[in-house]
Amino acid sequence: MIFPNAPTPFLLNGLVLAGGKSSRMGVAKEKIQWHGKEQQYAMADLLAPFCDGVFISCRQDQLKNIDGSYLALPDGFTEFGPLGGILSALDFNRDTAWMVVACDLPLLDKKALAFLVQQRNPEKVATTYESPADGGPEPLAAIWEPKSFPLLMDFIKTGSLSPRKFLMDNDILMLKPEDPNVLKNVNTPEERVEIQQMIENSR
Repeated sequence: MIFPNAPTPFLLNGLVLAGGKSSRMGVAKEKIQWHGKEQQYAMADLLAPFCDGVFISCRQDQLKNIDGSYLALPDGFTEFGPLGGILSALDFNRDTAWMVVACDLPLLDKKALAFLVQQRNPEKVATTYESPADGGPEPLAAIWEPKSFPLLMDFIKTGSLSPRKFLMDNDILMLKPEDPNVLKNVNTPEERVEIQQMIENSR
């Protein structure tokens, strides 16, 4: 939905968050192949039709291993967790909105991304999905508008690094996912088996 009196939406880039340590999984989550290629690349390909450019957010030590046919954006805000990747992207291009997705959402699909883009309200700080788990905002399946950057910079001065808490404290548009399964994330080997079975059953 484009609001008739709203300014022209900012350009939209995509960001795949792939810089986590994957400590609970035991293997690098961005390298798991759910859909025939490493998940970080599968997610970048998924974002591409909706974005002007797509970047893989990574740690500096991961940079040399990123496929050269993909754009990489190393964290400039280190030790900040997912918020560091979001801040790095917003700082990298402050005139662009960013559709941010975590690499551990293997059921996220084009339909869910299309709905996020269609419903986006650029006058809000962010447009995000509601988490089916607890009804809170899902910061890692969301469009972050440029205006969020200075607010985030103030937010981190409070000592909090929770992107979810930031969204809860600010003016956002939150959408209910048509299929709650698209927001299932994978953090453990047990969850990996469960999701793999779901993918195989859907084929």
